[in-house]
Amino acid sequence: MRSFRCQVCDSQLFFENSVCVSCGSALGFSRTERTLVPVDETGQYVDRAGLVWHVCRNLNLSGCTWLAPLEGGQCAACDLTRTRPADADLEGIAQFAEAEAAKRHLLVELDSRGFAVDGLVFDMLSSSGDGSNGVVIGHADGVITIDLAETDDARRERIRQDLGEPYRTMLGHLRHEVGHFVQLRLVTGGERLEQYRALFGDETADYQAAIDRHYAEGAPEGWAASYISTYATMHPFEDFAETFAHYLHIADTCETAAEQGLITVAPSGFGSFPDLVRGVWIPLSIALNQINRSMGKEDLYPFVIPEPVLDKLDFVARLAFADTTAMQ
Repeated sequence: MRSFRCQVCDSQLFFENSVCVSCGSALGFSRTERTLVPVDETGQYVDRAGLVWHVCRNLNLSGCTWLAPLEGGQCAACDLTRTRPADADLEGIAQFAEAEAAKRHLLVELDSRGFAVDGLVFDMLSSSGDGSNGVVIGHADGVITIDLAETDDARRERIRQDLGEPYRTMLGHLRHEVGHFVQLRLVTGGERLEQYRALFGDETADYQAAIDRHYAEGAPEGWAASYISTYATMHPFEDFAETFAHYLHIADTCETAAEQGLITVAPSGFGSFPDLVRGVWIPLSIALNQINRSMGKEDLYPFVIPEPVLDKLDFVARLAFADTTAMQ
Protein backbone atom coordinates (compact mmCIF):
# COMPACT_ATOMS: atom_id res chain seq x y z
CA MET A 1 0.00 0.00 0.00
CA ARG A 2 1.07 3.55 -0.68
CA SER A 3 2.17 5.87 2.04
CA PHE A 4 0.88 9.44 1.94
CA ARG A 5 1.88 12.89 3.16
CA CYS A 6 -0.21 15.04 5.46
CA GLN A 7 -1.36 18.09 3.50
CA VAL A 8 -1.17 20.16 6.70
CA CYS A 9 2.23 19.28 8.19
CA ASP A 10 3.81 17.01 5.53
CA SER A 11 4.25 14.09 7.94
CA GLN A 12 4.03 10.54 6.63
CA LEU A 13 0.57 8.97 6.63
CA PHE A 14 -0.71 5.49 5.94
CA PHE A 15 -3.89 4.28 4.29
CA GLU A 16 -5.61 3.37 7.57
CA ASN A 17 -5.04 6.77 9.25
CA SER A 18 -8.10 8.79 10.24
CA VAL A 19 -5.97 11.35 12.12
CA CYS A 20 -2.46 12.64 11.51
CA VAL A 21 -0.51 11.57 14.58
CA SER A 22 1.88 14.50 14.15
CA CYS A 23 -0.45 17.51 13.86
CA GLY A 24 -3.78 15.98 14.86
CA SER A 25 -5.58 16.87 11.64
CA ALA A 26 -8.64 14.75 10.94
CA LEU A 27 -8.36 12.85 7.68
CA GLY A 28 -10.52 11.15 5.09
CA PHE A 29 -9.70 9.03 2.08
CA SER A 30 -10.78 10.61 -1.21
CA ARG A 31 -11.49 7.85 -3.69
CA THR A 32 -11.60 10.28 -6.59
CA GLU A 33 -8.23 11.81 -5.73
CA ARG A 34 -6.81 8.51 -4.39
CA THR A 35 -5.21 10.14 -1.40
CA LEU A 36 -5.76 11.05 2.23
CA VAL A 37 -7.05 14.60 2.64
CA PRO A 38 -7.69 16.82 5.69
CA VAL A 39 -11.28 17.37 6.77
CA ASP A 40 -12.43 20.42 8.67
CA GLU A 41 -14.03 20.56 12.10
CA THR A 42 -17.42 19.73 10.57
CA GLY A 43 -16.02 16.64 8.82
CA GLN A 44 -16.08 18.22 5.35
CA TYR A 45 -13.59 18.33 2.52
CA VAL A 46 -13.85 20.41 -0.66
CA ASP A 47 -12.11 18.78 -3.61
CA ARG A 48 -10.34 20.43 -6.53
CA ALA A 49 -13.57 20.54 -8.52
CA GLY A 50 -15.36 22.34 -5.71
CA LEU A 51 -17.43 19.34 -4.63
CA VAL A 52 -18.08 18.95 -0.90
CA TRP A 53 -17.39 15.56 0.68
CA HIS A 54 -18.18 14.35 4.18
CA VAL A 55 -16.80 11.86 6.70
CA CYS A 56 -18.52 8.50 6.22
CA ARG A 57 -21.22 7.81 8.79
CA ASN A 58 -19.56 4.45 9.51
CA LEU A 59 -16.31 5.93 10.83
CA ASN A 60 -17.13 4.93 14.42
CA LEU A 61 -18.93 1.73 13.44
CA SER A 62 -16.38 0.05 11.18
CA GLY A 63 -13.46 2.46 11.18
CA CYS A 64 -14.26 3.60 7.66
CA THR A 65 -12.06 6.54 6.66
CA TRP A 66 -13.52 7.11 3.18
CA LEU A 67 -15.41 10.25 2.23
CA ALA A 68 -19.10 10.22 1.36
CA PRO A 69 -20.92 12.51 -1.11
CA LEU A 70 -23.78 13.30 1.30
CA GLU A 71 -23.68 14.61 4.85
CA GLY A 72 -24.69 11.80 7.18
CA GLY A 73 -24.38 9.31 4.34
CA GLN A 74 -21.99 6.49 3.68
CA CYS A 75 -19.17 6.16 1.21
CA ALA A 76 -18.93 4.09 -1.97
CA ALA A 77 -17.04 1.32 -0.15
CA CYS A 78 -19.72 0.95 2.51
CA ASP A 79 -22.42 1.05 -0.18
CA LEU A 80 -21.11 -2.29 -1.46
CA THR A 81 -21.90 -4.07 1.81
CA ARG A 82 -25.39 -5.49 1.46
CA THR A 83 -25.57 -7.34 4.79
CA ARG A 84 -23.74 -6.78 8.08
CA PRO A 85 -24.13 -7.68 11.76
CA ALA A 86 -26.73 -5.82 13.82
CA ASP A 87 -25.48 -2.90 15.90
CA ALA A 88 -26.27 -4.85 19.08
CA ASP A 89 -24.02 -7.72 18.01
CA LEU A 90 -20.83 -6.40 19.60
CA GLU A 91 -18.70 -9.40 18.62
CA GLY A 92 -20.00 -9.34 15.06
CA ILE A 93 -19.39 -5.59 14.74
CA ALA A 94 -15.80 -6.00 15.96
CA GLN A 95 -15.26 -8.72 13.35
CA PHE A 96 -17.01 -6.58 10.75
CA ALA A 97 -14.58 -3.68 11.23
CA GLU A 98 -11.57 -5.88 10.43
CA ALA A 99 -13.22 -7.37 7.34
CA GLU A 100 -14.30 -3.94 6.10
CA ALA A 101 -10.73 -2.67 6.41
CA ALA A 102 -9.57 -5.54 4.19
CA LYS A 103 -12.40 -4.79 1.75
CA ARG A 104 -11.34 -1.13 1.44
CA HIS A 105 -7.79 -2.30 0.76
CA LEU A 106 -9.14 -4.54 -2.00
CA LEU A 107 -11.23 -1.77 -3.57
CA VAL A 108 -8.23 0.55 -3.83
CA GLU A 109 -6.35 -2.23 -5.61
CA LEU A 110 -9.20 -2.81 -8.04
CA ASP A 111 -9.56 0.91 -8.72
CA SER A 112 -5.85 1.33 -9.38
CA ARG A 113 -5.88 -1.54 -11.89
CA GLY A 114 -9.03 -0.52 -13.72
CA PHE A 115 -11.40 -3.25 -12.51
CA ALA A 116 -14.92 -1.84 -12.21
CA VAL A 117 -17.00 -2.99 -9.26
CA ASP A 118 -20.52 -2.06 -10.32
CA GLY A 119 -22.68 -5.13 -9.82
CA LEU A 120 -20.57 -6.36 -6.90
CA VAL A 121 -21.94 -6.57 -3.33
CA PHE A 122 -20.79 -8.15 -0.08
CA ASP A 123 -22.69 -10.12 2.54
CA MET A 124 -20.67 -9.85 5.74
CA LEU A 125 -21.98 -12.67 7.93
CA SER A 126 -20.60 -14.46 10.96
CA SER A 127 -20.79 -18.17 11.70
CA SER A 128 -21.31 -19.48 15.20
CA GLY A 129 -18.41 -20.93 17.17
CA ASP A 130 -18.58 -24.26 15.38
CA GLY A 131 -19.74 -22.88 12.04
CA SER A 132 -23.02 -24.77 12.34
CA ASN A 133 -25.15 -22.02 10.85
CA GLY A 134 -23.61 -22.65 7.46
CA VAL A 135 -21.85 -19.41 6.47
CA VAL A 136 -19.76 -20.35 3.44
CA ILE A 137 -17.18 -17.98 1.98
CA GLY A 138 -17.85 -17.73 -1.74
CA HIS A 139 -19.08 -15.83 -4.78
CA ALA A 140 -22.32 -16.18 -6.71
CA ASP A 141 -23.54 -13.82 -9.43
CA GLY A 142 -21.79 -10.75 -8.05
CA VAL A 143 -22.43 -11.49 -4.36
CA ILE A 144 -19.38 -12.21 -2.22
CA THR A 145 -20.15 -13.85 1.12
CA ILE A 146 -17.57 -13.52 3.88
CA ASP A 147 -17.52 -15.36 7.20
CA LEU A 148 -16.54 -12.70 9.71
CA ALA A 149 -15.62 -15.39 12.23
CA GLU A 150 -12.40 -15.86 10.24
CA THR A 151 -11.12 -12.56 11.56
CA ASP A 152 -10.27 -14.62 14.66
CA ASP A 153 -6.65 -15.64 14.22
CA ALA A 154 -6.92 -18.91 16.13
CA ARG A 155 -10.01 -20.03 14.22
CA ARG A 156 -8.55 -19.11 10.86
CA GLU A 157 -5.27 -20.86 11.64
CA ARG A 158 -7.11 -24.00 12.71
CA ILE A 159 -9.03 -24.06 9.42
CA ARG A 160 -5.83 -23.41 7.48
CA GLN A 161 -4.15 -26.39 9.11
CA ASP A 162 -7.22 -28.62 8.75
CA LEU A 163 -7.34 -27.89 5.01
CA GLY A 164 -3.58 -28.13 4.55
CA GLU A 165 -3.32 -24.60 3.17
CA PRO A 166 -0.04 -22.65 3.21
CA TYR A 167 -1.79 -19.27 3.44
CA ARG A 168 -5.17 -18.01 4.67
CA THR A 169 -6.10 -14.38 5.43
CA MET A 170 -9.20 -12.20 5.21
CA LEU A 171 -7.61 -10.12 2.44
CA GLY A 172 -6.68 -13.34 0.66
CA HIS A 173 -10.31 -14.50 0.79
CA LEU A 174 -11.50 -11.22 -0.69
CA ARG A 175 -8.91 -11.25 -3.46
CA HIS A 176 -9.82 -14.82 -4.39
CA GLU A 177 -13.58 -14.27 -4.38
CA VAL A 178 -13.38 -11.07 -6.41
CA GLY A 179 -11.39 -13.11 -8.94
CA HIS A 180 -14.58 -15.08 -9.61
CA PHE A 181 -16.43 -11.80 -10.16
CA VAL A 182 -13.76 -10.56 -12.57
CA GLN A 183 -13.91 -13.77 -14.60
CA LEU A 184 -17.70 -13.60 -14.73
CA ARG A 185 -17.50 -10.01 -15.96
CA LEU A 186 -14.55 -10.05 -18.34
CA VAL A 187 -14.00 -13.59 -19.62
CA THR A 188 -17.22 -14.00 -21.54
CA GLY A 189 -16.41 -15.11 -25.07
CA GLY A 190 -14.35 -14.68 -28.19
CA GLU A 191 -10.58 -14.83 -28.28
CA ARG A 192 -10.28 -14.05 -24.56
CA LEU A 193 -12.35 -17.10 -23.63
CA GLU A 194 -10.30 -19.27 -25.99
CA GLN A 195 -7.10 -18.06 -24.34
CA TYR A 196 -8.62 -18.70 -20.93
CA ARG A 197 -9.52 -22.28 -21.80
CA ALA A 198 -6.05 -22.93 -23.23
CA LEU A 199 -4.50 -21.86 -19.92
CA PHE A 200 -7.03 -22.86 -17.25
CA GLY A 201 -9.20 -25.52 -18.88
CA ASP A 202 -12.86 -25.92 -19.78
CA GLU A 203 -14.95 -23.90 -17.34
CA THR A 204 -18.10 -25.80 -18.34
CA ALA A 205 -16.84 -28.92 -16.50
CA ASP A 206 -19.21 -30.00 -13.72
CA TYR A 207 -18.27 -27.87 -10.72
CA GLN A 208 -19.91 -29.99 -8.02
CA ALA A 209 -18.26 -33.11 -9.37
CA ALA A 210 -14.93 -31.27 -9.29
CA ILE A 211 -15.47 -30.30 -5.65
CA ASP A 212 -16.36 -33.85 -4.67
CA ARG A 213 -13.35 -35.24 -6.48
CA HIS A 214 -10.97 -32.68 -4.95
CA TYR A 215 -12.01 -33.36 -1.37
CA ALA A 216 -12.11 -37.11 -1.92
CA GLU A 217 -8.84 -37.49 -3.80
CA GLY A 218 -6.85 -34.30 -3.28
CA ALA A 219 -4.68 -32.63 -5.87
CA PRO A 220 -3.37 -34.71 -8.78
CA GLU A 221 0.19 -35.96 -8.76
CA GLY A 222 2.62 -33.40 -10.12
CA TRP A 223 0.22 -30.49 -9.60
CA ALA A 224 2.98 -28.09 -8.56
CA ALA A 225 4.35 -28.01 -12.12
CA SER A 226 1.25 -26.21 -13.43
CA TYR A 227 -0.71 -24.68 -10.53
CA ILE A 228 -0.10 -22.07 -7.84
CA SER A 229 -1.89 -24.10 -5.16
CA THR A 230 -3.67 -27.40 -4.60
CA TYR A 231 -7.00 -25.55 -4.46
CA ALA A 232 -6.36 -24.22 -7.96
CA THR A 233 -6.38 -27.80 -9.28
CA MET A 234 -10.04 -28.27 -8.35
CA HIS A 235 -11.67 -26.55 -11.34
CA PRO A 236 -10.78 -23.86 -13.92
CA PHE A 237 -12.93 -21.39 -11.95
CA GLU A 238 -10.77 -21.92 -8.88
CA ASP A 239 -7.55 -21.87 -10.87
CA PHE A 240 -8.44 -18.45 -12.24
CA ALA A 241 -9.54 -17.10 -8.85
CA GLU A 242 -6.37 -18.35 -7.16
CA THR A 243 -4.25 -16.85 -9.95
CA PHE A 244 -6.10 -13.54 -9.72
CA ALA A 245 -5.52 -13.44 -5.96
CA HIS A 246 -1.81 -14.03 -6.46
CA TYR A 247 -1.70 -11.34 -9.13
CA LEU A 248 -2.99 -8.89 -6.50
CA HIS A 249 -0.69 -10.34 -3.78
CA ILE A 250 2.35 -9.80 -6.00
CA ALA A 251 1.40 -6.47 -7.56
CA ASP A 252 0.46 -4.88 -4.25
CA THR A 253 3.51 -6.13 -2.37
CA CYS A 254 5.90 -5.01 -5.11
CA GLU A 255 4.35 -1.55 -5.16
CA THR A 256 4.48 -1.35 -1.36
CA ALA A 257 8.14 -2.42 -1.41
CA ALA A 258 8.93 0.31 -3.94
CA GLU A 259 7.01 2.88 -1.88
CA GLN A 260 9.00 1.93 1.23
CA GLY A 261 12.37 1.95 -0.55
CA LEU A 262 12.92 -1.81 -0.37
CA ILE A 263 13.39 -2.04 -4.14
CA THR A 264 14.93 0.57 -6.39
CA VAL A 265 13.03 -0.14 -9.60
CA ALA A 266 9.46 0.97 -10.29
CA PRO A 267 7.10 -2.00 -10.86
CA SER A 268 5.42 -0.04 -13.63
CA GLY A 269 8.68 -0.05 -15.59
CA PHE A 270 8.40 -3.71 -16.56
CA GLY A 271 7.05 -4.63 -19.96
CA SER A 272 5.03 -7.59 -18.72
CA PHE A 273 3.84 -9.04 -15.45
CA PRO A 274 6.01 -12.18 -15.82
CA ASP A 275 9.03 -9.86 -16.13
CA LEU A 276 8.04 -8.21 -12.87
CA VAL A 277 7.69 -11.61 -11.21
CA ARG A 278 11.09 -12.78 -12.45
CA GLY A 279 12.92 -9.51 -11.93
CA VAL A 280 11.44 -8.31 -8.64
CA TRP A 281 8.96 -10.64 -6.99
CA ILE A 282 10.97 -13.86 -6.85
CA PRO A 283 14.10 -12.30 -5.29
CA LEU A 284 11.97 -10.05 -3.06
CA SER A 285 9.79 -12.91 -1.79
CA ILE A 286 12.87 -15.02 -1.07
CA ALA A 287 14.32 -12.15 0.96
CA LEU A 288 11.04 -11.61 2.82
CA ASN A 289 10.80 -15.31 3.58
CA GLN A 290 14.31 -15.25 5.01
CA ILE A 291 13.44 -12.22 7.14
CA ASN A 292 10.40 -14.04 8.51
CA ARG A 293 12.54 -17.06 9.31
CA SER A 294 14.95 -14.76 11.13
CA MET A 295 12.02 -13.83 13.38
CA GLY A 296 11.06 -17.47 13.89
CA LYS A 297 7.94 -17.16 11.73
CA GLU A 298 6.69 -19.05 8.70
CA ASP A 299 7.44 -17.92 5.17
CA LEU A 300 5.59 -14.77 4.11
CA TYR A 301 5.02 -16.19 0.61
CA PRO A 302 5.06 -20.00 0.80
CA PHE A 303 4.51 -20.60 -2.92
CA VAL A 304 6.56 -21.51 -5.97
CA ILE A 305 5.66 -20.04 -9.37
CA PRO A 306 6.31 -22.43 -12.30
CA GLU A 307 6.30 -21.25 -15.93
CA PRO A 308 2.67 -22.28 -16.66
CA VAL A 309 1.54 -20.15 -13.72
CA LEU A 310 3.51 -17.21 -15.11
CA ASP A 311 1.46 -17.54 -18.31
CA LYS A 312 -1.74 -17.55 -16.24
CA LEU A 313 -0.60 -14.51 -14.27
CA ASP A 314 0.14 -12.72 -17.53
CA PHE A 315 -3.40 -13.46 -18.77
CA VAL A 316 -4.90 -12.05 -15.57
CA ALA A 317 -2.65 -8.98 -15.62
CA ARG A 318 -3.68 -8.18 -19.19
CA LEU A 319 -7.30 -7.96 -18.00
CA ALA A 320 -6.37 -4.84 -16.03
CA PHE A 321 -8.04 -1.80 -17.58
CA ALA A 322 -9.89 -4.10 -19.98
CA ASP A 323 -13.21 -3.11 -18.41
CA THR A 324 -14.29 0.22 -19.93
CA THR A 325 -17.26 0.56 -17.56
CA ALA A 326 -16.79 3.59 -15.34
CA MET A 327 -16.01 3.00 -11.68
CA GLN A 328 -18.99 3.33 -9.39
